[in-house]
Amino acid sequence: MDIQDKIIAITGGGGGIGRALAEAFSRAGARHVVVADLDGAAAEAVARAIGGTSFTCDVAREADLARVVSETEKSVGPIDLFCSNAGILPINPDPENAASSPNGEWQRAWEVNVMAHVYAARALLPAMIARRSGYFLNTVSAAGLLSQIGSAAYATTKHAAIGFAENLALTHKDHGIKVSVLCPQAVGTQMIEGKPMNGADVDGILSAEQVAQSAIEGLARESFLILPHPNVAKYYAMKSESYDRWIGGMAKLRRNAAARTR
Repeated sequence: MDIQDKIIAITGGGGGIGRALAEAFSRAGARHVVVADLDGAAAEAVARAIGGTSFTCDVAREADLARVVSETEKSVGPIDLFCSNAGILPINPDPENAASSPNGEWQRAWEVNVMAHVYAARALLPAMIARRSGYFLNTVSAAGLLSQIGSAAYATTKHAAIGFAENLALTHKDHGIKVSVLCPQAVGTQMIEGKPMNGADVDGILSAEQVAQSAIEGLARESFLILPHPNVAKYYAMKSESYDRWIGGMAKLRRNAAARTR
């Protein structure tokens, strides 16, 4: 996909990867960039800086996402690329118990990390199918391919997000609709501030700007998997080659991470 002259919408665009994507798309010649975020003031600041528009949006509310889509398409034009980027990272309160997060945290993670992608697709697909074009870029995580030590809710919902993106891609390929998933490991954003890395930074912490550049390159190739940390492909292959060996390696990584925090 060539970003030039495209209308693009981004959730979670007020900071982190979302902000970096908005700025990168603007520099790459997008016709218009829509920035949506739970923090409306942050979204407005990013949009003002790049000459776009902003929305206050809770992606866990289907009506909010539907409003972003309908108002954008009414006032600006059809959305060419929708970046479903917002996400949350709950941490297991008891690191020795994978089921320790309360039901409310599981539910919120499900709504933000999975259902937000579904709601965006539901709002956009009818028009995209009719014109036989459109693109979804879903920010997921390497945790969706591998796992996330210390956060069962994050790992589980990110796996589910990959599953939905796969189904979105295979169902709508013949409609001319394309899908990519952006799957970095650790990124230096507010999401990870003050939280244990538990090995997620094994290949270094990238900047949001580096991840945005990887996204633009992956979109140009129209790759389903966009991996800012290239080693993720190797780890994913190892996982599929021998699940037992991979689980043993991850358990060792967890053990070593726990020892460093004592």
